[in-house]
Amino acid sequence: MPTIFSRIISGEVPGTFVWKDDLCVVFMSINPLNTGHALVVPRVETDHWLDLDTAVAQHLMVVSQFVGRAQQAAFDPTRIAMMIVGLEVPHVHLHLVPIHEMRDVNFARAAQSVDPADLERAAETIRAQLRAQGHPQASV
Repeated sequence: MPTIFSRIISGEVPGTFVWKDDLCVVFMSINPLNTGHALVVPRVETDHWLDLDTAVAQHLMVVSQFVGRAQQAAFDPTRIAMMIVGLEVPHVHLHLVPIHEMRDVNFARAAQSVDPADLERAAETIRAQLRAQGHPQASV
């Protein structure tokens, strides 16, 4: 049975994308820890990051850097946190979260619902930075 992330990638379930390429996608978290919280997800369904093909794992890291730099430019946080947790959905995903302090990475503080328009605004801000940085993979 496909994971929710596979269903988002296929378009069966809506997602607010900021990046698409042959190996992965990046979309906004619907339960963000902060504005701009994005998920880097491989297209191939893999439960644990230790089981990723090495080339895919490397690609996820490179894309995370591109998106993280765009988030940094867009939201001016102290840092961009990256976390691989993987208990909530059995499909590898890297959380990229603009943070100002340690409490910003507490999943107990995640938003329970976010206006889709707010997600789209944050996504467009990230996409604009990605395009400005020369990345045509930024979703339209």
